[in-house]
Amino acid sequence: MVQFRGGSRSLFSPKEEFNVTATSQNARLDVRLSEDSKRLIEQAAGLLGVSVSSFTVSAVVREAEEVVERFGMLRLSDRDRDIFLAALDNPPEPNEKLRAAAKRHAREIQQ
Repeated sequence: MVQFRGGSRSLFSPKEEFNVTATSQNARLDVRLSEDSKRLIEQAAGLLGVSVSSFTVSAVVREAEEVVERFGMLRLSDRDRDIFLAALDNPPEPNEKLRAAAKRHAREIQQ
C-alpha cells in the first residue's frame, strides 16, 4: 500500500480542468490496495467530480514529482553551506591534474 504525506495539501484547484486523455496514454500501472483505500479514493474523486483514474493518476504523478524533486536537491547543514560558499568566494588554485584535464578538454573542443 502506498501512503502519502498527511496535511491539508490540495491535489486540485477548484478550477483545474482534468485532461488526462490529452496525450497518448498506453502505459498501464496495476496496483493492489485495500477495500478501505479504494473506497477513500473513490470518495475523494467523487467529491472533486473526476474519475477515479484521473484522480489516481494526478495524485500519484504529483507525489512522484515531489519525491524526485526532493531527492534531486542538495541539502547542506549550516556548517557545510558556509564551507561551500567560502570555497566559491575564495577558490583554491587548480592542481596539476585539473590543469591537465582543462588542457585535454580544450584540445578536444578544438578538434
